[in-house]
Amino acid sequence: MRYKVTFAVGLALGYVLGTRAGRERYEQLKKSARGFAQNPAVRNAAESAGQSGREFAGKAFAAVSEKVGDAVPDSLSGRVRGLRARVGGNGAGEDDWGTSNT
Repeated sequence: MRYKVTFAVGLALGYVLGTRAGRERYEQLKKSARGFAQNPAVRNAAESAGQSGREFAGKAFAAVSEKVGDAVPDSLSGRVRGLRARVGGNGAGEDDWGTSNT
């Protein structure tokens, strides 16, 4: 699935960058992409995927830190603890990149 999405994004980007249809077609594509991105179903899917990713990252960090012990840098440990707190909390708020977890 990831490869199909990557291919579709690459195809769309190549079309936009390589098209000779002009500014009008570019604006039309941009408007439809914005509409797609603002679709509630798409936003929910993206946010749930992000939430799952954070959960898996926390589990992976725990498994790796058990194996390597104190070799994990403090900066990484602090970041994972912050993610765990957010996952364990109510899930609201913004992450470091300005995206919401709602």
